[in-house]
Amino acid sequence: MQLSFTKMHGLGNDFAVINALDKPFSLSTDQIQKIADRHQGIGFDQLLVVEPPSVPEVIFDYRIFNSDGNEVEQCGNGARCFARYVRDKNLTELSRIAVKTNTGLISLYCREDGLVEVEMGQPILVPKQIPFIADTQQAEYTFDIDNRKVKAGVVSIGNPHVVLTVPDISTALVGELGPLLESHPHFPNRVNVGFMEIIDSQKIRLRVFERGVGETKACGSGACAAVVVGILQGKLDTEVQVELTEGQLFISWPDQQSPITMVGPAEFVFEGTIYI
Repeated sequence: MQLSFTKMHGLGNDFAVINALDKPFSLSTDQIQKIADRHQGIGFDQLLVVEPPSVPEVIFDYRIFNSDGNEVEQCGNGARCFARYVRDKNLTELSRIAVKTNTGLISLYCREDGLVEVEMGQPILVPKQIPFIADTQQAEYTFDIDNRKVKAGVVSIGNPHVVLTVPDISTALVGELGPLLESHPHFPNRVNVGFMEIIDSQKIRLRVFERGVGETKACGSGACAAVVVGILQGKLDTEVQVELTEGQLFISWPDQQSPITMVGPAEFVFEGTIYI
């Protein structure tokens, strides 16, 4: 089978994008894993799929698969690349684009300055809905990890996130704590793990260990999750600059009744064809 794709990235978080508007998407988990391989395939953190709308309120359906082949609910950096892709491929002339993910509807806006704004919806804080096993909803939870107590906030941005506040992300135990928290028994669907260093109330630094991928250079939904956790814990203002390895995102969450807004870049890398 011959597969055409476009390689894109958002602050180093890289994607292969596939147009499945005319031909149904049919890759298996094993096939996705093979083309995700950075030595023998395309190489990517996530595979993004453009599909016809399944509900009348949207222009496209937006599906996301991690490099391990598992489908996931949301990807903020991918959403920006999705918007840039459908616009530059003339799949729509709209600058505001409504799309459907596995967990709901989101709004994408291609701005005149070249950045893409994504309305990510309202964060989910109720443990059962995240899903997260906890007796009560709290701004901060305590986890037992390898005979140590780890405090962190938990939220869903369409996908589950746990966020730890650390004094310095350069020395954070991302490779050690990331896998342990990702598969912690309190998260039935596993979880993305964020490590947040607070510079001041309007600026943070962030590293993210993504579920099914490992540490990535950027994570849009992770940036949103970190800001939400910081606001709920009284540490951050409602508009925050998030510094990631390859650049920055701007996150806004005015109040708990409002959606989260993320602004950042989306870049084309190359196009190609791979035989599977």
